[in-house]
Amino acid sequence: MKVLFLVQKEQRAILDRLYEGIEANCECDTRWLDKADQSNLRRYFAKQVDTDAYDRILFFLRFKQEIRQVSFIQSVPNLVILEHDAYQNYITCKYTGRFSRHYAQLPWARVVSSGYCVTRRLRAEGVDATFVPKGYDQALLRNLSLTRDIELGFVGSVASVAYSGRKALLDDLAARETLLVTRTRSGEEYLQTLNRIRFFVSADVGMGEYMIKNFEAMACGCVLLAFDQGDEENSALGFRDMDNIVLYSTVDELCKKLDVLRKDPERAAMIADNGCRLAAERYSFSALGKAIVDAMAPPLRAHPAPNRWTRWRNRWGI
Repeated sequence: MKVLFLVQKEQRAILDRLYEGIEANCECDTRWLDKADQSNLRRYFAKQVDTDAYDRILFFLRFKQEIRQVSFIQSVPNLVILEHDAYQNYITCKYTGRFSRHYAQLPWARVVSSGYCVTRRLRAEGVDATFVPKGYDQALLRNLSLTRDIELGFVGSVASVAYSGRKALLDDLAARETLLVTRTRSGEEYLQTLNRIRFFVSADVGMGEYMIKNFEAMACGCVLLAFDQGDEENSALGFRDMDNIVLYSTVDELCKKLDVLRKDPERAAMIADNGCRLAAERYSFSALGKAIVDAMAPPLRAHPAPNRWTRWRNRWGI
């Protein structure tokens, strides 16, 4: 299977190992699109892409740019969209409902979504959606077996509207416990910080799926204290409360379980070890790259041929 893989040149997360995982499992032409290219895909395709040369065209671009260019994207054949932010479709934020409206205009495209329940909901709306979760960079993140001198910590952003629930929960917890909330540079500083944290607090409140930091913290040997996203999501991911993860729904519940584990360090160590093993076995970017390629392989829905006017516009990039 020959794949044209279009990714954003400027992005916050470092996902190079995920891209390598995709490239290792298919004949892949990966191209990094800057803001100008993403904002005018019709022009980019006219100058740079022979769509007939590929079995699949995989987008991992900014949703903000995609929704502005539906008329062109509707003409792209063999389209698969990789999307890590579709959970925003179902929470209160600026993109509430917009993923549903966007995909309704692209019924022949396949959407690879990182949330199990999000995928189920998209399917119920008629979207050809399939589930491949988030994961972690196995070349960067691992358990270094360092002394864990930060008992309770969170590393990441609390700034956006989508993270308002996260900030409120962390503020509540910080009023009761000694909690480090910090940000680091990607790479070595992030690796070292995760390896100093004993209990990592994940506060993906109201998001409906587990963000990438859950898998990163697990891989680095933290005891992951995660806001419970529900039985379906947990079952799909192999998460078992007080076995390979610690789930909570309220700050009170989090504090009670934290107290139990403080009194039973052997149990805490077991949970950390089991979580680290689960992450290594199932959620490395290497494994997920293969899963994404496998998700692209089945036949896509029939795609109507573009009309003469669209073909003319696509030819000249206007």
